[in-house]
Amino acid sequence: MSDTLLEVKNLRKHFPIKGGIIGKQVGAVKAVDGVSFLIKKGETLGLVGESGCGKSTTGRLLMRLLEPTEGQIYFEDQEITNLSRKEMKSLRREMQMIFQDPFASLNPRHTVERILSEPLIVQGMGRAEDRKQKVREMLEVVGLSSYHAKRYPHQFSGGQRQRIGIARALMTRPKLIVADEPVSALDVSIQSQVLNLLQELQKEFDLTYLFIAHDLGVVRHISDRVGVMYLGHLVELTESERLYEQPLHPYTKALLSAVPIADPKAARNEQEILTGDIPSPSNPPKGCPFHTRCPKAMDICQSQSPDFQEVEPAHYVACHLYHDGKLHV
Repeated sequence: MSDTLLEVKNLRKHFPIKGGIIGKQVGAVKAVDGVSFLIKKGETLGLVGESGCGKSTTGRLLMRLLEPTEGQIYFEDQEITNLSRKEMKSLRREMQMIFQDPFASLNPRHTVERILSEPLIVQGMGRAEDRKQKVREMLEVVGLSSYHAKRYPHQFSGGQRQRIGIARALMTRPKLIVADEPVSALDVSIQSQVLNLLQELQKEFDLTYLFIAHDLGVVRHISDRVGVMYLGHLVELTESERLYEQPLHPYTKALLSAVPIADPKAARNEQEILTGDIPSPSNPPKGCPFHTRCPKAMDICQSQSPDFQEVEPAHYVACHLYHDGKLHV
């Protein structure tokens, strides 16, 4: 039996740009442009990159909250890309999402009990009394009290609201959780508490995470493997410690060199400063998407897109600098 829970092949999402009197399509925003990866059962795959790189769009595509333009998504070896709404409804017992802003994702007119009961009601799981009992139990599991069930979202702090969002995602006992920047809207003092909670829940409920974030420190803390995205493309993917200790892609090196270190005496490499801005996803550069900002750019980078290939064991990179596991300059 395969240990892969979810696999993505050549996933693309292009949002049409329309103009003129009749609204004819004149272009497209290439938010996700040919991404492939897999997530193993029980692991946490981190997905990082600058704002606008397509990581949140990728998460929504996996949940079918957005429809892919092209590509395949396999969940437990079943292709889910073309499933109907009814078929996806039953599958969503197994796949849930934690959103970035806990206040925006919780209905302010509903009590916590109603919010947490809703996934069970939609899926037709349990009787009313059983659902109430499960709500009380789940509140305790995420570090809140059962009496909080009668309160409304505005009566909680940001960290507490995110715990409610986590509880909601767990109500149907899913196998996969897509966490879209779940701690970025929280105070730094609360972030570690929520991260530790997610790790504890992963062990208790045998969960698999796709953890989306822009904070490389947070991702290192929680992830088994990390993928780095740039302009809709996956440019590097490997085990977490290896990525931080030996990054291969110039973009990953620049990202890591910008991470602040708390110890002023700690040795660190010279910071690599990237010039220019991220190109528009509606008009990406030809060839390698990073060549306009890359300090190592070569002639081939301007015309030919690099393959996403394994250059070391379990270390994948999309860069013309590497071939057959060796650095070529």
